[in-house]
Amino acid sequence: MVRGLLRGDQYEHIAQLLPGKAGGRGRPAIDNREFVEAVSWIARTGSPWRDLPEEFGRWNSI
Repeated sequence: MVRGLLRGDQYEHIAQLLPGKAGGRGRPAIDNREFVEAVSWIARTGSPWRDLPEEFGRWNSI
């Protein structure tokens, strides 16, 4: 299992800036935290998207 990259307080700090907020227009985001953690993992490791661990979801759908 992949360890969490963000603490709860860190995520809450940026959550309000992400799309898919309640009452927002357009299609809601599926899971913003999963997306942010996946991007953080890619940036931290330098790995290609295809190597993204399954715990983050499908690499081509994130």
